[in-house]
Amino acid sequence: PSHDMFICSGILFNHESERRGIQFVTRKITDGVAKINLGLADTISLGNLKALRDWGYSPDYFEGMWLILQQEKPEDYVIAMGETTYVRDFVRLSFLELGIKIEFKGKGLHEKGFVVSCSNPDYQIKIGKEIIAVDPQYFHPTEVDLLIGDTTKSKSKLGWKPRYDLAGLVKEMVISDVNKLKRDLILKETRNNFND
Repeated sequence: PSHDMFICSGILFNHESERRGIQFVTRKITDGVAKINLGLADTISLGNLKALRDWGYSPDYFEGMWLILQQEKPEDYVIAMGETTYVRDFVRLSFLELGIKIEFKGKGLHEKGFVVSCSNPDYQIKIGKEIIAVDPQYFHPTEVDLLIGDTTKSKSKLGWKPRYDLAGLVKEMVISDVNKLKRDLILKETRNNFND
């Protein structure tokens, strides 16, 4: 008997979430923002701030994969947001989520991010404080400056539409990292009190 196989490819652009490993730039940023917000760190060291990426939220992309597998005919699809964002703008959005406005000065390896205002009632950061630094060790020799996906086919043929925009993705990741660190601090304090 013949066995037909259903074979297709989903080309997924950067799909991020609160479960992303800390070595990935988005999670490194949101974890760093949470640590600075809670007074656990002073700065975040990053690489190429002018890299452009097409970032989306993982649950949306998994829905896209599911839709690909529901089609009668197997075809290849691109799952992406179809929009690009600079790394520095992801940084800006992440800090803004906690009421911290930053601005960047300098270029390339000398670019730095400084606090312009802080409306966060839980943790005030000094205006003018440097909280973003560029470190050459985080530049990747094979890195491309621009990544963007063409979502025309996945939106028209699959009817795929992401529920989260970039701001929604950033909010989920920042709040998750803040809550995780708060839990860790409470557990550490509880352990210390228990051991005293």
